[in-house]
Amino acid sequence: MNSTPTMKMAWLGAALGMACALAVPAWAHGTQSHPAAATAFEQTDWGIGAPPLHATRTIRIDMTDAMRFSPDRITVREGETVRFVVRNRGRMLHEMVIGTPAELAKHAALMAKFPDMEHDAPYMAHVAPGKSGEIVWQFNRAGDFEFACLIAGHYEAGMRGTLRVQPVTGEKP
Repeated sequence: MNSTPTMKMAWLGAALGMACALAVPAWAHGTQSHPAAATAFEQTDWGIGAPPLHATRTIRIDMTDAMRFSPDRITVREGETVRFVVRNRGRMLHEMVIGTPAELAKHAALMAKFPDMEHDAPYMAHVAPGKSGEIVWQFNRAGDFEFACLIAGHYEAGMRGTLRVQPVTGEKP
């Protein structure tokens, strides 16, 4: 079968059109990040990150320049997936980081040594003044944990809260 120049151009045009159609979704995202889709969640001692659609409850938390969270005591049930909406009511950067008391203390000491250190994980939200951030977290481990602002000096000033994950009890298969 002989290919004519017109047929070659038609095949080339079809191939080019298909390539462009497949590439458009990649261009559509631009530089925006989509953590739920792009993040591989890792199990921690205090739970695991989760996609926003899995949240069964929303808890709103305010952060202030008085170095306080409101509320500063939260209770959830083991197995619950919570969306934390963290609002910075202050004039300086604040963050909310969930973890064990030992992990938070260790991270706070590191932040004190390296205050401009960049860090990001599904269990933390860095929030500019007047803005909001989110953490979606599945509490699949019972126990007593904490949340804190680990920006240099904030943790030491008492910017932390308690997080109790109540175990599921009395349930029979």
